[in-house]
Amino acid sequence: MTFFLDRKIEKGIIDRLRSEGCIFAEEETQLLISEASSIEDLMKMVEIRASGLPLEYVLGFTTFCGLRILVERGVFVPRQRTGFLVQQAEALTRIGNIVVDLCCGSGAVGAAIATDLPEILLYSVDIDPVAVHCASRNIADLGGNVYEGDLYNALPRSLRGRVNIIVANVPYVPTDAIKLLPQEARLYEPKVALDGGKDGLDLQRKVAEEAPHWLAPGGHLLVETSKRQAAKSFEIFTNAGLMAKIVRDEELDATVVIGTNSDEGVTTK
Repeated sequence: MTFFLDRKIEKGIIDRLRSEGCIFAEEETQLLISEASSIEDLMKMVEIRASGLPLEYVLGFTTFCGLRILVERGVFVPRQRTGFLVQQAEALTRIGNIVVDLCCGSGAVGAAIATDLPEILLYSVDIDPVAVHCASRNIADLGGNVYEGDLYNALPRSLRGRVNIIVANVPYVPTDAIKLLPQEARLYEPKVALDGGKDGLDLQRKVAEEAPHWLAPGGHLLVETSKRQAAKSFEIFTNAGLMAKIVRDEELDATVVIGTNSDEGVTTK
């Protein structure tokens, strides 16, 4: 903030946001103040936020794994629980590894891994051109590559059988449960980033089935899922020929299924 803000105006903003259902009105007010260039700019941001637009879209960024991640309207906003997926991936990643981030959205997961482990080779993929543009901005200084397309089809064929880590925060909300999501997600985030099909696991199946053909021998596939769906996700991984395990963080309410390719790998053409 580069301007003086009267305490009464600040309190008025807090009350305005609270009246519109913003639970963390005080914290949001401080963030809006810190990003505004003038009082006029601030009040415009307040009104946009009060209209229901998610705070991250109003600010143009969110904080994820300690990073400032740019988010554009229409791009899935990374959840804090997905930091657990990043932690699990980093624990398995080594110097020089090829890491693929499928359904990358804003590119937050890949950006976090590449920031902590700059020696990796990062390839990020999303089917949504808006997400691809946003991800490109977030990993521009990290030496990564971003591709637009449907899962593995977007990747260079030369990567088949050579990928060490595939990390995928694919949509896993069952279609009929979309209507139960919070309004901010339901109205403003892209359905393609939320809807996982009838049981929520359509994309997980596609990712797991093809993973052995892309993973190097001993390589790993990591997918975020829900606690309720974990057992089914585990079954999907084992049916695909991966050695699977479930890891869980109760505090974050985060669940990740990790699949390991056989040491022999899969012969690819």
